[in-house]
Amino acid sequence: MTSRIDKRFASLKAEGRAGLVTFTMAGDPDYETSLALTKALPKAGADVIELGMPFTDPMADGPAVQAAGLRALAGGQDMVKTLAMVRAFRKDDDETPIVLMGYFNPIYIYGVERFLTDARAAGVDGLIVVDLPPEEDDELCLPALQAGLSFIRLATPTTDDKRLPVVLRNTSGFVYYVSITGITGAAAPDTDKVAAAVTRIKRHTELPVCVGFGVRNAQTAAAIARVADGVVVGSALVERVRTSLDDGKATNATVRAVTDLVQELAAGVRSVTPQTAE
Repeated sequence: MTSRIDKRFASLKAEGRAGLVTFTMAGDPDYETSLALTKALPKAGADVIELGMPFTDPMADGPAVQAAGLRALAGGQDMVKTLAMVRAFRKDDDETPIVLMGYFNPIYIYGVERFLTDARAAGVDGLIVVDLPPEEDDELCLPALQAGLSFIRLATPTTDDKRLPVVLRNTSGFVYYVSITGITGAAAPDTDKVAAAVTRIKRHTELPVCVGFGVRNAQTAAAIARVADGVVVGSALVERVRTSLDDGKATNATVRAVTDLVQELAAGVRSVTPQTAE
């Protein structure tokens, strides 16, 4: 059965353009605002939605995403509510792929088998779990694949040709290339280096390659869209949430603050023809 992720990237390829992958934190700053924002993302131009699973110790995340997770947790967000949010989204949208991104601990506490059953039923399409290396595929990756969920891996500038096949072995959906060594929200990526990395990864896989970390504006999004199958933006969006808040609470401007930037990023992505397009 073809997944929503596979269908979306096939349609993007047919359109001759890269996709825009947005990351926001589920439950930031509260459930209702986060759900409203998630529902608004496709219309604003998001092709794939990544939803963060809040966790108290997000070691790979920069300050913006860490703060978003803490706001969500303070607002009462947990795995039950995150899956409920996906179910609510699916009532109106059965096409936009949703990927849950985060760390293994919240999944482990929820119960792996229960999580995979509930995530699939809710309408989740894939997982990015940043602290489970390929050596631990039995923990979640292989059960997720058996449950019909894509397991998306991260490749980084330090993932050499010897390591890359190991990373890609059970990867599905797409490959997430982290363009900068370090935490999320770091400096802008070097497009030439990104292009070389995407080309190298594509020698090892036929999966789409999406590039994230450091993309904050339409100009950078367009530059990455020329050389990749997808552009991932996260920290810039969660920062838009933060700066829209009033004493930590959502305002009438919160959803619009994020979707305005998504529209700009989408316009940048759509303004170029990828070198990867056939």
